Amino acid sequence: MSQQLDFYLARAAEARTDADAATLDNVRDRCLRAAAAWDNMAARAARSERMRAEAEAKKAEMAAAAE
Repeated sequence: MSQQLDFYLARAAEARTDADAATLDNVRDRCLRAAAAWDNMAARAARSERMRAEAEAKKAEMAAAAE
């Protein structure tokens, strides 16, 4: 995993921990919204990494076929 993806996942976990510790409903809701946003960013980062790896593999395959 990339550092960026690790960062997003860590922030999501931290936000969920904060939500569990919150005593006020609005604070808990804010933390849960933040966790959802971090999870969304992590999913996008993972998808980008996967697409980048697929593109690199395809380029390598095409280069090998051209030789």
